[in-house]
Amino acid sequence: MTGEDLDDSTPGSTAGEPALDLFDKVADPRLDVWRYAESLDLIPFYRELEGEVGPRSSFQGREVVMLGSNNYLGLTTDPRVRRAAVDAVDRYGTGVTGSRLMNGTLHLHRELEELIADWVGTEAVLVFSTGYGANLGLLGALVGPADAAVVDSAAHASLVDGARYSEGALRAFRHNRPNSLRRTLRAWRDQPGSGGVLVAVDGIYSMEGDWAPLSDVAELCRSFAARLLVDEAHALGVVGPAGAGTAAARGIRPDLIMGTFSKSLASCGGFIGGSQAVIDYLKITCRPLMFTASGVPAALAAALEAVRIARAEDWRREAVLARAHRLRRGLADQGFDVGSGRADHDAEEPSAIIPVHVPDEWVAARLWRTLIDHGVYTNCAIPPAVPRPMLRTSVMATHMESDIDAALEGFSRARAALDEVGETGETGPASEG
Repeated sequence: MTGEDLDDSTPGSTAGEPALDLFDKVADPRLDVWRYAESLDLIPFYRELEGEVGPRSSFQGREVVMLGSNNYLGLTTDPRVRRAAVDAVDRYGTGVTGSRLMNGTLHLHRELEELIADWVGTEAVLVFSTGYGANLGLLGALVGPADAAVVDSAAHASLVDGARYSEGALRAFRHNRPNSLRRTLRAWRDQPGSGGVLVAVDGIYSMEGDWAPLSDVAELCRSFAARLLVDEAHALGVVGPAGAGTAAARGIRPDLIMGTFSKSLASCGGFIGGSQAVIDYLKITCRPLMFTASGVPAALAAALEAVRIARAEDWRREAVLARAHRLRRGLADQGFDVGSGRADHDAEEPSAIIPVHVPDEWVAARLWRTLIDHGVYTNCAIPPAVPRPMLRTSVMATHMESDIDAALEGFSRARAALDEVGETGETGPASEG
């Protein structure tokens, strides 16, 4: 049936009005803006990279300094991680063709879960096929009809979607504002019959690279009998003793820890760490675990080897944070907005992520494209994904000093090129009229 077949006689339509077609929404005016930007080669999304993603990569036939990857420890190209993946394929094949519940659990899962539990200091760990699925499944299983998920307003989409997927209430508090969290928790507890509460924060936030105020958050959780989940996706391997994350760095023991394999651990997948009782409960209630195919053997083995390396090789953490500090300081010295106070707080709250804020979406797209022309690959983020447009940059332990020099030179040249044609303040059709 097509839209032309729908008239006011269609079941479900209001008398005298045609029924709505499910596909009406695809005539979205935002797509006109997308296509216009695409015609100018200014779309920074869904672009193809050529070859491996290391400190230098290939894009559209040109070598670029890669500042758009979450490969923080530089392990995706490490020969030990590669060999572990190949050996796993040789032993187990390319896939398990089943869920963890049925035929999809291998010895690799058990070994990886035990190693991570020891690393992050939880009683038990449960490995998922994706990090997104881990958060979705955790909140969906734990937050019941009488409960609430209280989430930082800048938390990862998987935490927000997990709260929506659950049967409980979703409450948000202002980003990194303990007073806002206190008011939110008090308002929930003041409601008659309020149930349990799960407070969810990122250890390091993926766009700005800032840390959650975990000491304050943990104290509020104790005061209001709430459980605490810390998403360590962008912290694991990068900060904390042996790279165990922000909670370990702050001496906090949250009720739940989430982490991914797709960043420092050079693979794909995720995990939830917590008490044995919670992990056992997830095994029998978590639908995104029970009804999703298990991670492929190569991914599990690569993550397992990457965990071993990440824990043992402190030089990788030292290198990635030193490179990030240098890039952040260099960009700030050039006059770029790298976030409120971030250039001065590396020693206190280090991360591999450096934001570069710009005036509007079109400036972001033009700067992204011009940086490509000058040999630098970054990520472009625009509202509503972020509060204000930005280029997100991140570094790797395997970046050399010369790579950071080249990146800073690329930013300087790109800015000069845009200033020359007067485009740094120019807007596009999205802001006209």
